[in-house]
Amino acid sequence: MSLKAASVQRATSPIVPPKGRPLVTLKDAANYIQKLPKAEQDLEEWQATVEALLLVVELNGPTMMARIGLLRALNRNIVRSFDSSRKDTHWGKPKLKRTNDDPIGIGERSRCDA
Repeated sequence: MSLKAASVQRATSPIVPPKGRPLVTLKDAANYIQKLPKAEQDLEEWQATVEALLLVVELNGPTMMARIGLLRALNRNIVRSFDSSRKDTHWGKPKLKRTNDDPIGIGERSRCDA
């Protein structure tokens, strides 16, 4: 697949970079990377993205790999934090009641009964 054919191949949904217009095709993504400053292009995240784009273009690889690489490179400075207030906890809920006759809760049948 040539770069011309890659320009026709659309991504699953447009990727919106922080500055600039949405990246709809693989060629848009390649042009965006080429317009980055040289210092930023040399970062490991962008190098991996370029490799993924070349894999898609030259070897007809999975376009999702290029998309994931591009999103990871664009979001490399964003720190993900866990918000524990949104998580429902399972502790503190009442447990099932068991009788003293059946402490492990297996009922009247047991393995020993044949």
